[in-house]
Amino acid sequence: MTALLEVSGLSVSYTLDGEARPAVRDVSFTVDTGEVVAIVGESGSGKSTTAHAVIHLLARNATVDSGTISFDGTDLTALSRRAWREVRGRRIGLIPQDPTTSLNPVKRVGRQVGEPLVIHGLANRRSADRQAVELLRLAGIREPEARARQFPHQFSGGMKQRALIAAALAAEPRLVIADEPTSALDVTVQKQILDHIGTLASTLGTAVLLITHDLGVAADRADRIIVMQNGRIVETGPAREVLERPQHPYTRALIAAAPGLRGAGGTARTTERGEQRAAAREEASLPEQHALLEVAGLRKEFPLPGRGRLVAVDDVSFRIGRGETLAIVGESGSGKSTTARLALRLERPTAGGIRFDGHDLVDADREQLRALRRRFQLVYQSPYASLDPRFTIADVIDEPLRAYGVARAERARRVSELLDQVALPAGAGERRPAQLSGGQRQRVAIARALALRPDLVVLDEAVSALDVSVQAQILDLLAEVQRDVGVSYLFISHDLAVVREISDRVAVMQSGRIVEQGPTSQVLHAPREEYTRRLIEAIPGSAPARRDAAALAGGAAA
Repeated sequence: MTALLEVSGLSVSYTLDGEARPAVRDVSFTVDTGEVVAIVGESGSGKSTTAHAVIHLLARNATVDSGTISFDGTDLTALSRRAWREVRGRRIGLIPQDPTTSLNPVKRVGRQVGEPLVIHGLANRRSADRQAVELLRLAGIREPEARARQFPHQFSGGMKQRALIAAALAAEPRLVIADEPTSALDVTVQKQILDHIGTLASTLGTAVLLITHDLGVAADRADRIIVMQNGRIVETGPAREVLERPQHPYTRALIAAAPGLRGAGGTARTTERGEQRAAAREEASLPEQHALLEVAGLRKEFPLPGRGRLVAVDDVSFRIGRGETLAIVGESGSGKSTTARLALRLERPTAGGIRFDGHDLVDADREQLRALRRRFQLVYQSPYASLDPRFTIADVIDEPLRAYGVARAERARRVSELLDQVALPAGAGERRPAQLSGGQRQRVAIARALALRPDLVVLDEAVSALDVSVQAQILDLLAEVQRDVGVSYLFISHDLAVVREISDRVAVMQSGRIVEQGPTSQVLHAPREEYTRRLIEAIPGSAPARRDAAALAGGAAA
């Protein structure tokens, strides 16, 4: 039987500063009809370049040096530009990695979701608009009729990603290339989307080439796993075999760095970190210390044209002590990011109080806020939209130091120190954001946030774009900085496996309210609320454990 997709001897290089730099080296693999194949590896390993070569969407400075790509018996490397228009969207769908830059900001979301149906003659404009609403509903977007009429800037990052997924699946293509399709989604919606893609694979025979840094997702969803390092395939095989009996040292390192891969009990690494944090908390007696940040009765309303007002945050209260990490978790649209922006007074609350180290942030004037903002920093969710594309990386990190009048020599030393701390490669300071991968860009954003040695850092999905090994480095870095200087973190995340590893306490948000709050071990291991239990059950990587438990139970019954 001929494979649906066959890649043979693929090599790709990028031209940088007049020099060809290999990115993919002699890569060969197949994807069969209805099969889910995951390509995993660190940022810069060649995963996305391989995927973009398959669908002929490489950057202008990229060159396919050798190899062939065959899809359903057709040689894709020989297709004309006109012929590619018939393939993309109809026969091969792409879910791109970056939801921020992949949607047209001046077109309504519904029109963009239904566009593949119109382009490929599968529907007229009116019926495509109706189908787009249903596609948005299937992708997990609430009130899809109203949302279809909105523009991308009115969507959260997770909602934009769901819209892109809906557009990619609109024409029911035979192959879907999913490039980090759920990295911006909370665990319950992630499960819903992956279930939807899996249903297509099983019922329609749609094949999936899944590019992911999340080994938990690969463990749950892939039939086969391909491990890439430095542009080469170092290991491949059935998913269970690769994850349970890895042969290559690099694969073993990735698995060891993946939080939550072993299921709800957590990895040994997670347990060790949790014990260290518990000992540190006991020594510091954090609960008895003065709160660094205290939020009481916070409420935020937004006007909706012709529809009254939306209550995004309602009666939210929490406190963060010095050297403590509070994680806020919940589904997309639950109010997590809005709460974070309110806490830093980037938005003015409709009601409620915010105090930072005893200072009232709600009534503070502009000068008072500027002075205090040196002491708290924010790492945004998107590593693509938060860096100025005109700046070099050194300039990006240097910007807050320059804004607060730090001397030039001290700035240069600090920038060099931070580049090393966040494990960026030599020479990265002279590059621009477009020359870095998504994970590398997020490391730059974290370095910039730490530049002024703040007392509080708010991390809004700050590690969701990072592969597991770099994620582990960043979590270790955050823990080290906290241990050394006593910085506090407000950690916004949909990844409960990471939350279990890094946080002291957890607040669970649903529909703008905190429904459960307490020590991490208590909330995640003995939750009181059904909503919290659903979040925990959806943690990727625990499906194999659940399947094993079911099999054992079935065997015992027999």
